[in-house]
Amino acid sequence: MLMTIIFFMVSILSSIAGSICGIGGGVIIKPVLDATGIMSVSNISFLSGCTVLAMSIVSVYKNVRAKTAKLNVRIATGLAIGAALGGVVGKSMFQMLKSAVGNEDAVGMTQAIVLIIITLGTLIYTIYKNKIQTKEYTQLWLCFIIGVLLGVMSSFLGIGGGPINLVVLAYFFSLSTKEAALSSLYIIMFSQITSLIQTCVTGTVPEVEASYLIAMVLGGILGGTLGSRVNKKIDESGVNKLFIALMVVIVGINVYNAVKFGVAF
Repeated sequence: MLMTIIFFMVSILSSIAGSICGIGGGVIIKPVLDATGIMSVSNISFLSGCTVLAMSIVSVYKNVRAKTAKLNVRIATGLAIGAALGGVVGKSMFQMLKSAVGNEDAVGMTQAIVLIIITLGTLIYTIYKNKIQTKEYTQLWLCFIIGVLLGVMSSFLGIGGGPINLVVLAYFFSLSTKEAALSSLYIIMFSQITSLIQTCVTGTVPEVEASYLIAMVLGGILGGTLGSRVNKKIDESGVNKLFIALMVVIVGINVYNAVKFGVAF
């Protein structure tokens, strides 16, 4: 019962922050649960993905309905379709690495190191983004290719989307913080739906406690609802500050995880 409550709290708090910033929540859930050592990397990736899917569906619906930010459907859909395909590739890469290495600690260490690099890069970009000249691409073929790359990374890492989405949306398409957050959630929703379908079709659904799954999905739904409400009340400066704080914390947790998995490996 205690573990179920812990899973729920991690899920809802991560989903609130993920909904506000557009990072999905998986980039918080995955390293936090990895750090606890409660279950295998595969199980955590699955639970994280289900939570992020629930949160993203609720958040996109709430934000579009409340008109908290403008969603460029053409660009976002191009990215989302690419991300869905990339998600399939990323999931296959994860399963191949897992089978080839045969050690989940090694897989966890790899994921943690890649997350450190991505998160640090995102943090640096966010701090200096006002000094960086952005682009305004509109070509659908480019949206698709970028989406594929985003999908591969997010699915392989089991984070559902993550901070890299925001950097890409801000740099390549000159979206504001809130516009990028909404577009990111839209992309995450598509990629996670595809990832879940692939997991079910290939029969690679890990054995997890039903109570953990239910608790985390409920946390994702409630977190998405609460996060959408908060998003309407804070300005872009507030979103940026929360995002930067989260990136610092996530880097710290992933450094711990990389060392922990490395020692175990």
